[in-house]
Amino acid sequence: MAQVYRGGHLYGTGNPAQLTPHEARTRAFTPRRRGVDPHEVRQFQALVADELTDLHAQVRQLAEENERLKRALRDWQSMHARECRPPNSGHW
Repeated sequence: MAQVYRGGHLYGTGNPAQLTPHEARTRAFTPRRRGVDPHEVRQFQALVADELTDLHAQVRQLAEENERLKRALRDWQSMHARECRPPNSGHW
């Protein structure tokens, strides 16, 4: 697996820090002799920031849905466990 760095630090095995839309919008780049059009860069940054905003909202929504499904499964398992007959006390 490729090593991924952010801010000079290697990502750990946990959740990496998320790039925020604000960081994408306000990131400054060092000008070079044959640089790019700053207006185009700002437009691209705005596009990336908007997509990040949408993705963060989707992640939050999916996390909430995941928690709802986990609760429903636990409730169903608890209900099912109460309704099950005790095991047969016979030889088998």
